[in-house]
Amino acid sequence: MKFSSTVLLALASYAVADTVTCSSSQQCPEEKPCCSLYGECGTGSYCLGPCNPKFSYNLTSCAPAPICKSGEHQFTSTDKIISNTKYLGNADEYDFVVNNDIVTYDSSVLLTMANGSTGTVLTSTRAVWYGKVSATLKTSRTQGVVSSFILMSGVRDEIDYEFIGSFLETAQTNYYWQENLDYTQSRNISLSDTFENFHTYEIDWTEESITWSVDGQAGRVLKRDDTWNATTKRYDFPQTPSFLQVSIWPGGLASNAEGTRNWAGGYVNWDAEDLKDPGYFYVTLKDISINCYDAPANTPSDGSNSYVYTDVAGLSSNVKLSGDGTVLGSFSAVGFDMDKGSDNNIAEVSGSVPTGMGSGNNHSADDSSDIPTASVISISSVKKTTSSQSLADVTGTVSTTTKHTSSTKSVSIEDAKATSSAQATDAASSNTAEATAAATTSAVGGFEQSSSDSTTSAAAANGAVKVFASVFALGATALAAVLVI
Repeated sequence: MKFSSTVLLALASYAVADTVTCSSSQQCPEEKPCCSLYGECGTGSYCLGPCNPKFSYNLTSCAPAPICKSGEHQFTSTDKIISNTKYLGNADEYDFVVNNDIVTYDSSVLLTMANGSTGTVLTSTRAVWYGKVSATLKTSRTQGVVSSFILMSGVRDEIDYEFIGSFLETAQTNYYWQENLDYTQSRNISLSDTFENFHTYEIDWTEESITWSVDGQAGRVLKRDDTWNATTKRYDFPQTPSFLQVSIWPGGLASNAEGTRNWAGGYVNWDAEDLKDPGYFYVTLKDISINCYDAPANTPSDGSNSYVYTDVAGLSSNVKLSGDGTVLGSFSAVGFDMDKGSDNNIAEVSGSVPTGMGSGNNHSADDSSDIPTASVISISSVKKTTSSQSLADVTGTVSTTTKHTSSTKSVSIEDAKATSSAQATDAASSNTAEATAAATTSAVGGFEQSSSDSTTSAAAANGAVKVFASVFALGATALAAVLVI
């Protein structure tokens, strides 16, 4: 639910005083008009992906969302993935955008979370407005570490799979309508060890129902008619264009709400086995499939390039098919001024990249044992795959960058690990690392709320191009490898 944008240790030196937050009671100002997934106002990247039109300056602040395109995505390379420090909305060129570290390994990619960091989220560049999506992956492990596969819309409709690192034979399913955080709707699906085994997790989303399936076997079905809210006279059913996200994040971070930490299995163990070898927690992502369904009947249309909202109510009936472009001219551009800064060098633009960390889970459960099981349980893989070979012993590659250049080089996972270890030696202790990360991720969750419906902020993001250049120059302290594609 979530997620997540990663905050690196180097960001701790930047004050959060300039951060402008957004919520149902506070829209973004005109100079920073876009409300990001993490409740921060800004320009550029803030206006892409699940930008929230309800809390932004006005309805046209967010850039139009690229329309759904069916496809099969095999993660044998990172060629179609771009860093969020470079992405400006061209979904024809890139299929996914990533906010932090990703490593190629054994015909898959690893989404990583190093000591003291807040993880990695991979997001589709195109939105899905009803369709069948799936991801074949192995989850992370260890208490407090959470893996997720979700659909998330700008107005915060959400459909989830979540995996707790200390409950490796359970997949949690849930859904939310416009950030209405009702955790009683969560249901568990039982299956074989999610860290050791690849499973294919599928969400089949139509106007009438949602079906969660694992390895081709339906584990849960939700009917739209069963979400009727008699008080508000509406269906609390996800219904707006949503971006697919796969992520790893620290539910057990010290700065998270107690309920979230308990739900995640407790505090993250920053001395865990995976932080010693290969040097980070990780999710292994093999492939993603997207099968788009048609837009609802009678949807207004003046093109077939993007989705745009026509009313801040944020219902399915308030979305139209549009011919509007989706590419921003620079990191200072916004939805109502798409070409702003296009004549400048991107590296010189005072742009912005959201830096929030998220969970979206203000859970009250002490563990996952009180979550009901779904209609079908005990889904097992046909073949349990295990390996005694260390990730550090295989030859993998990561993409790295040098400051102020776009040149890249390939290095082995072992070399990247060695470099990271040397840098980590000069860094603070793991407790200090977590505290530093927590200081720059003041949100208790990406859009988590307890006593109000406001979306909480995570960190200042003004001048983030310069910030990330500094991060790269510092070698991304304590991280195994940095992706800059």
